[in-house]
Amino acid sequence: MLKKVLIANRGEIAVRVIRTCRELGVSTVAVHSGPDRDSLPVRHADACYPLGGRTAAETYLDRDALLAVVERSGADGVHPGYGFLSEDAEFAQAVLDRGVAFIGPPPDVIATMGDKISARRTARAAGVPVLPGGGEPLCDVGELVQFGEEHGWPTAVKAAFGGGGRGMRVIASADGAADAMAAAEREALASCGRPELYAERFLDRPRHIETQVLADTHGNVVWLGERDCTAQRRHRKLIEECPAPGLPDEVRRAMGEASVRLARACHYTGVGTVEFLYQDGAFFFLEMNTRLQVEHPVTELVTGLDLVEWQLRVTSGERLAFGQDDIAVTGHAIEVRINAEDPTGGRFTPSTGTLTRFDTPSGPGVRVDSGYATGETVGPYYDSLVAKAAVWAPDRDRARARTLRALDETRIEGVATSLPAQRAILGHPDFAAVRHSTNWVDRDLDLSAVRASSAPAQAPEPPEPPQPRRWRSRRGVPSLTTWPRTARPRPEAPAGRHAPRGTSVPSPGSVVAPAQGTVVGLPVSPGTRCGPGTRYA
Repeated sequence: MLKKVLIANRGEIAVRVIRTCRELGVSTVAVHSGPDRDSLPVRHADACYPLGGRTAAETYLDRDALLAVVERSGADGVHPGYGFLSEDAEFAQAVLDRGVAFIGPPPDVIATMGDKISARRTARAAGVPVLPGGGEPLCDVGELVQFGEEHGWPTAVKAAFGGGGRGMRVIASADGAADAMAAAEREALASCGRPELYAERFLDRPRHIETQVLADTHGNVVWLGERDCTAQRRHRKLIEECPAPGLPDEVRRAMGEASVRLARACHYTGVGTVEFLYQDGAFFFLEMNTRLQVEHPVTELVTGLDLVEWQLRVTSGERLAFGQDDIAVTGHAIEVRINAEDPTGGRFTPSTGTLTRFDTPSGPGVRVDSGYATGETVGPYYDSLVAKAAVWAPDRDRARARTLRALDETRIEGVATSLPAQRAILGHPDFAAVRHSTNWVDRDLDLSAVRASSAPAQAPEPPEPPQPRRWRSRRGVPSLTTWPRTARPRPEAPAGRHAPRGTSVPSPGSVVAPAQGTVVGLPVSPGTRCGPGTRYA
């Protein structure tokens, strides 16, 4: 078993990994940005190191900074969590080059399955059903139009290295192909660093179903049931459940067997997720996530397995202690992602501020994974996820009722959250009867009456006066708990590019974004008449 694990992540997933490590007697190392210097992972870990920046690019996406901490801390394993560098093959290889275990699949597997085009080729070779398209990157808009004419409109264009809907456009006809392809290419380059796109047949009302696979380094592979992630808004999951309701047993089994074939074909090790689209009795490969998923708790609740524990055991060279026939799915689990977003009118506007109240639900079958506590600030620099509420019950109807009860017990003040919209989804007859699709929230569900349950307290970010270095120790391991401003000098920004901290005051007529983002297009120009509802970027 590994002795010391560095978690190259933040928030609830860092806390999640730390907890299992502690149960197994494995020492933990947390890293943190400036805004996260007093966060829950920092308080729970045995040692912590500052990364010396504020934004994701300056901290959790900075390979060199993380690798320096790996070397300084003496960690013999790195857990990447999800997001950030969790599916970065170069980072995984750099960790291995330092003689440290990367808790995930081999770098070449990450690279193969991270490229959607090569992943589709691998799936086809393994006999896994794949939607038409995506054999090669698109060279020009003519190829896209030709594909649409052959396979029918609407057609989807997707980023080869994207995910979560980034770099994806649905094109209704040939007339919109050029603009949609250009926009998708800009977004893919901005968010993924690569502009390659591919075309794919578009399913109008699919369900999103994914299987959980687990493989050791001795050739053993199993699938641990499936999850339904159909309740989405703009390709972002809002609610997940396990098992997938209303799925014929023969389809469920075929999905699991296809996932095992794919894992074997790409020589997968560790925990991974194979995602499918399901419509009209048929399923098609979507992508493979070579990491732990946000929604993994629902699988843990119905199988009784700790997936982080098995990540650690597999990385340490252990064999799986069970086979496929030993896997039993008991009851039903539902997870709700509690995001700091204002769902008023169905808009889901980012919300930031200090959590003045954070009461989590409890009771039979309720689990909450959170990276925040009362008094902490949800800032604009990272993902909006505040917590996950996962609920287990003997069947789906009880699980849905228990989830609604748990959400009613949840009290969050200081930021607006997505909870009112998720209550509306869980209580809707279409969701109860499994009549929803991945487009249902965007296209069919009426959220116009939804209002934020908490008025956000938009306090300015607290100042960061210079502080002396303070050291603390757990299990005899010293760690730095403050964020010295001089920890990592940054290059001086060009004049006028950034205003000094604390002096950024919007001028009259300014359009201010509520959260950090990347501008990939400007549909307005000087002279455009703007008003309520105008899209600026």
